[in-house]
Amino acid sequence: MPEELIPVNIVIADRTYRIKTNPSDEEVVRKTVKLINDKILEFKTNFAGKDMQDYIAMVIIWYATQNTSTENNSLSNQSIIETLQKMESQIDKLV
Repeated sequence: MPEELIPVNIVIADRTYRIKTNPSDEEVVRKTVKLINDKILEFKTNFAGKDMQDYIAMVIIWYATQNTSTENNSLSNQSIIETLQKMESQIDKLV
């Protein structure tokens, strides 16, 4: 039976949003929101921008780049695992 969604209030860039999420995902959502707000503050401190939308756009680009590099690492790790499994299988055949 799937979990029932719970309402969660989150604040991103001084705006409140009400979302629904699985209770098991609430902590991850809150940590992600904190990371987003921390990055917005970092970009506001380090870069000139006209308004909050500029900083949100910077965070989106940063976040998308992080996910892409993580996916590439996962694919690379999967390739390494497959190669090691093949080598292990070949060694087992020799023994």
